[in-house]
Amino acid sequence: MDLKEAFDTNRNTWNQKVAVHAESDFYNMKAFKEGQTSLNRYEIEALGDLSGESLLHLQCHFGQDTLSFSRMGAKCTGVDLSDKAVALAEQLNTELALDARFVCCNVLDTSKHISETFDVVFTSYGTIGWLPDLRPWAQMISERLKVGGIFYIVEFHPIAWMFDYTVSPPEMKYGYHQKEAIYEEYEGTYGDTNSKMTSKEYGWNHSLSEIISSLLEAGLEITNFKEHDASPYDIFPDLVKNDEGFFEMKTKRYPLLFEIKAVKK
Repeated sequence: MDLKEAFDTNRNTWNQKVAVHAESDFYNMKAFKEGQTSLNRYEIEALGDLSGESLLHLQCHFGQDTLSFSRMGAKCTGVDLSDKAVALAEQLNTELALDARFVCCNVLDTSKHISETFDVVFTSYGTIGWLPDLRPWAQMISERLKVGGIFYIVEFHPIAWMFDYTVSPPEMKYGYHQKEAIYEEYEGTYGDTNSKMTSKEYGWNHSLSEIISSLLEAGLEITNFKEHDASPYDIFPDLVKNDEGFFEMKTKRYPLLFEIKAVKK
């Protein structure tokens, strides 16, 4: 397929999402500006104290997580495909008197725009499904990490993306090892399901074996791998809130999240 067309379609949709998400309860911009972190327990516990550490945040949207790490003392750079998202991230960085930097590019082209290496490379919650092939992604991560640097991903589980959520109830429609692109067109966005914007999106499924093998082939050593039943985000149908305030399936039939931590040797 024409990957340029797919990426352009996705960029246009994400550009539309910026204004909708910035006004949404999901992103709670007022609380964020008043000092509330946008980070969740998984990533905070996994990465610990990042004071003085350099961090590259891949597919950062309009930078709330990037800026949350910056507030914690990390020296942050965020990368995103959407020029409108990067513009808002830069605006927030200035308004909050932080020192993060933002770069607008396709995440697969990060090494064409950024030459320095980082102590930490981070990505989270709904990022790798926008990429057709994880091998160049993993290679880029290795290029941007210092020796001894940490890569960390917390992401929705591949099983969750086997379902078509544009119908109710969701149907298991897509293959776990599916290589073909998935195109969906629907009204609204996860940040505001009542929005009248039309989301037009190309995505790709990636199995856990593909994710892990891509990182290993790029020279990273996996130091931690976990799967979780509970998500901090109520974005799948019929989830229930647990005692920790996270969301999980009533049946716990399959995990909703996974975490991987890796080191560049």
